[in-house]
Amino acid sequence: MRHVSRRAFTLAALSTLATAPHAVAAGVRPPRPAAEMRGVWLATVSNRDWPSRPGLPAAAQRAELIAHLDKAARDRLNTVIFQVRPTADALWPSPYEPWSEYLTGVQGRRPGWDPLGTAVREAHARGLELHAWFNPYRIANHTDRGRLAPWHPARKHPAWVVPYGGRLYYNPGLPQVRAFVQRAMLDAVAKYPVDAVHFDDYFYPYPVAGQTFDDEDAYDRYGGDFSSRAAWRRDNINRLVREMAAGVRRIRPGTRFGISPFGVWRNASTDPRGSETQAGVQTYDDLYADTRAWVRAHWIDYIVPQLYWNIGFAAADYAKLVDWWAAVAKGTRTRLHIGEALYKAGAAGQPSAWQDPVELSRHLTLAARYPQVRGHVFFAAKDVAADPIGAMSRVIADHYGRSAKPPR
Repeated sequence: MRHVSRRAFTLAALSTLATAPHAVAAGVRPPRPAAEMRGVWLATVSNRDWPSRPGLPAAAQRAELIAHLDKAARDRLNTVIFQVRPTADALWPSPYEPWSEYLTGVQGRRPGWDPLGTAVREAHARGLELHAWFNPYRIANHTDRGRLAPWHPARKHPAWVVPYGGRLYYNPGLPQVRAFVQRAMLDAVAKYPVDAVHFDDYFYPYPVAGQTFDDEDAYDRYGGDFSSRAAWRRDNINRLVREMAAGVRRIRPGTRFGISPFGVWRNASTDPRGSETQAGVQTYDDLYADTRAWVRAHWIDYIVPQLYWNIGFAAADYAKLVDWWAAVAKGTRTRLHIGEALYKAGAAGQPSAWQDPVELSRHLTLAARYPQVRGHVFFAAKDVAADPIGAMSRVIADHYGRSAKPPR
């Protein structure tokens, strides 16, 4: 997704399967923990959540941002995950990359204020944590390099760039790319007291039928010690994760590092350690992201798998995936939070379960049975604000009657 949609990414194989309504077993709800993640993603790519459109005056942009923070605080959420580098750009004054076009409509044009600095200050003033959300490798949601700012690093270093699926990406197989994207992201960590650094599900891009991600030259140059290109690609992503974690600890000790991957590591039919799912995408094989290893080795402080399916969904049952991820996190120091598809509640074309405003509340009731689950994050801020069928209101009434601190 993450053009309009990482979260809106829907597998054709999943969406065609019928579902039946399932209810969580009746009984007394377990009490909410005193400390749990109650988060919301605030997406800026393609003006998904904020700002409502590019080119608004600075005062109007700021007012819209404050409104999202106020809404999170009123709903007794405690964490806002703010997308500050959606497409190899910046929502703060960066010496490495241009200002985001989603602010002014023109990449590189100054917006007249500092969105990330304001978000950190105003979130903290409301008792909210602010997690800075970065996309490491996506450059643009188009393939026209002429639309990039004249001094954009992708124009200065064309060999770093791979067109794929109608978009532009940095090549994760180049060590100089990995070093550059880390410098660009860590600049924000050095400048602002963010509570965490956050990656989403984009590493190598989601597969596009009939297209090949052209990293042949990089593989020939750097992949000689690996048994396959897939193993080399996974190592490239592993290196990014380990190095970024070390950089965050070095620059701002105490700041956490979390990742929100696609919810299926591998299907059990592919790997007996995998989940009882039949997903058409597996992060290990298709995005070259060994998310299970990151948790088990404690390379990251928290993980938020995107479990964007309803309870009982045949190809990817929310209940089975919560159980699988809880088992993965058990005995580790990596916190497990669950990514929730609020955007599906009441949406046209979704299975009937998503037309029931109680579906999301059932998710939290079910997940509370697992001590490894330490909270939830909702996609996304625009849907928290609109809440068309009252699904978020039901979550708040059923589960968030009292405030809670985020887990540290």
